[in-house]
Amino acid sequence: MPYPYYPSPHPALGQLREDEKGCRAVASGRTDTPELAPFLVTMAVSVFRMTLLMGFFMGFVMVGLVTSAKFDELFQPSWAFDHLIYEGEQLKLKLDNASGSGFQSKSKYLFGKVNIQIKLVEGDSAGTVTAFYMSSEGPNHNEFDFEFLGNTTGEPYLIQTNVYVNGVGNREQRLNLWFDPTKDFHNYSIFWNPRQVIFLVDDTVVRQHSNLEHKGIPFPKDQPMGVYSSIWNADDWATQGGRIKTDWSHAPFIASYQGFQIDACESPASSVSAADLTKKCTSSAENKYWWDEPALSELNLHQSHQLLWVKANHMVYDYCSDNSRFPVTPEECQHHHH
Repeated sequence: MPYPYYPSPHPALGQLREDEKGCRAVASGRTDTPELAPFLVTMAVSVFRMTLLMGFFMGFVMVGLVTSAKFDELFQPSWAFDHLIYEGEQLKLKLDNASGSGFQSKSKYLFGKVNIQIKLVEGDSAGTVTAFYMSSEGPNHNEFDFEFLGNTTGEPYLIQTNVYVNGVGNREQRLNLWFDPTKDFHNYSIFWNPRQVIFLVDDTVVRQHSNLEHKGIPFPKDQPMGVYSSIWNADDWATQGGRIKTDWSHAPFIASYQGFQIDACESPASSVSAADLTKKCTSSAENKYWWDEPALSELNLHQSHQLLWVKANHMVYDYCSDNSRFPVTPEECQHHHH
């Protein structure tokens, strides 16, 4: 069943901000000043909304904002060009026994939000993996992964998420979904700022990775990252630990994409230092970026409840709880739930 309550969308993360709550409380008559005349209530709401809009559009620098762009405005094929089917605003990646396929963003980004709508492989998808992820380059790279692990017909897809920091991963979590991801398009999003990384499915938080540098734990905050997606054969591990192999008689396996959105700080094409890039993409007195809003420093109460609900009802593996793999609990697991 779906998460039981979805509030009106936050401009960034699909959540309701505290200032919007106040506005809607006035609009619905839920105020602490019942003696206020109705026309003043209406006027106050109008002025508040205008101020909110002006503050949002003028007080914050919107960097790299693209809404529901066509594929080729933001991305380009990265391998097996003949296995990509491009249909205007929709793209399909094809996997057969000859090759998989993939694409990547034309630019790299530091902080912001990336969203793609995906409809996963229908029917028997055992052995296949469809991935949507962000990654920097080099052996000490940072990476945020969504990996969709195929399954036999009638069995649920598993989503595996992972976070790499300075080349170190091994932070896998797996969950099943509260809907069939092969029947329609659904939103998969990654939000990232200097204080946290959030993974979202249809605006529901499914994972949070917090900045714990004050505890001596590295956080990915100074490497620009590209956006990538691909489909490939991984039947040595993807389905039931590799026991179920890919049935090529069901090929080609097709993953479909649309709704390409990137609202993030674009890294210059020319090489810049990590310090200069971080400065460019962090709010200052001159430039204010929406991802630096104080409200986005941590999960709000509703988002925390979402994450608790996901962990209680849909999580099937968490590296933090794998004592056989990690006899000593990873340090970040001791400080927060993510």
